[in-house]
Amino acid sequence: MSTFSDQESNEPAATLWRDGRPVYDRGGTVCVIGAGASGLTAIKNLKEYGFGVDCYERETGVGGAWNWRHDRSPVYASTHLITSRPFTEFPDFPMPDSWPDYPHHSQLLSYLEHYADHFDLRPHIWFGTEVVRVEPAEGDRWDVTTRSTGGYGAERTSRYAAVVVANGHNWAPKMPAYEGLDEFRGKVIHASAYKDATQVRGKRVLVVGAGNTGCDIAVEAGQQAARCWHSTRRGYWYAPKYALGRPADQVNDSFGLYRLPLRLRQWIFQWVLNLTVGDLTRFGLSRPDHRLFETHPIVNSHLVYQLGHGTINPVPEIGRFRRNSVTLVDGRELEPDLVVFATGYLPRFEFLAPELLGTDASGRPALYLNAFPRRHPTLTVAGLLQPDSGLLPLVHWQTVMIARWLRLREAAPERARAFAGRIDAEAGNRWHSAKVKESTRHWFEIGHIDYLRAVQRTLDELEVAA
Repeated sequence: MSTFSDQESNEPAATLWRDGRPVYDRGGTVCVIGAGASGLTAIKNLKEYGFGVDCYERETGVGGAWNWRHDRSPVYASTHLITSRPFTEFPDFPMPDSWPDYPHHSQLLSYLEHYADHFDLRPHIWFGTEVVRVEPAEGDRWDVTTRSTGGYGAERTSRYAAVVVANGHNWAPKMPAYEGLDEFRGKVIHASAYKDATQVRGKRVLVVGAGNTGCDIAVEAGQQAARCWHSTRRGYWYAPKYALGRPADQVNDSFGLYRLPLRLRQWIFQWVLNLTVGDLTRFGLSRPDHRLFETHPIVNSHLVYQLGHGTINPVPEIGRFRRNSVTLVDGRELEPDLVVFATGYLPRFEFLAPELLGTDASGRPALYLNAFPRRHPTLTVAGLLQPDSGLLPLVHWQTVMIARWLRLREAAPERARAFAGRIDAEAGNRWHSAKVKESTRHWFEIGHIDYLRAVQRTLDELEVAA
């Protein structure tokens, strides 16, 4: 078996065969699936560790979810980051100091495009090409079958030394099931189809779901709709974007770095929320049934403003749908023109057999550090994280870790076997000091400080002597 190559070969690929179809051998090249933020930093870090890289991107440009021109992008016109600039930027490619604390989505796309150009990543990306299948081959290698996006043209299978899956997890809508939904005559959409305020203007709108997207859409509907109801199943903690005169995530991080006990941090931030937000049950919201940090943070300074002005009407969970109305669990009847389900997304890896990632019956993969499956050492996942901070710095170090792991396998097999044992024992572990809610929304929830400490220990363990 050939080892990982230090340079991408320009020679014609040798042809192998699998099930009667040709397979083009890419030698020691690593395949990256997706050219969003996670895929881009995977290409960049694999290159820096000497690997040849082929990246397949189904769209015609970089940016993934942050390129709102892409079919699968969940971004809407008013989207801004909910994490501040220093906690969102890659550690080796800072955002401009002149940018606001919370950049607009168009700025983040521009940032990713400049990142790709600065590190010369585009020559490694096959745009307009989707991955159809990823199948194990002999020697821990992988056969990756691709075709032009949309199913046009012939399929092509190439053999790679390793695969990094970076196709994102916020593009496959999770639609709820309610009695009578099929007979409802009003319009129903998932938040993934929401793009701007013209869709709610002048309508009676019911927004379902209290995640960050649901709160954003409820705020826009509160400003633009004839009436807005916001339905939530439980109470949540709503954090402002600023606390103590600074972006709230920066305040949170400063306390985390002091290694304060979790209960003390929870007490401090509940005190801060009491000062800045107050008791939201007086507006009709339910009291939270969990402690701070046990669910994904909801960061929205405008929601309380709209609640206080009466433009958003909080309501409980939906009981059922009828032909022209919606019945709530408390018996109230609403007559919305438009229902927006801001009910999240489910991870989908259509090109992989579920057992390759140790996926259980509910669809949740079992991965060590949200990256390494138990049984396949040259198959990894990048960006499958739902952090309490910005994603980009985390996935940068995650992909450095992946690159080091692949190098260690050829440089120090004994050490690699020891690390593989940890993958097997700890796959699926949580990297969060709080007791996080068990729901699909929180499958990949991590505390960024806990996670980065674990990644740093792993980076030290995987380091290969020069």
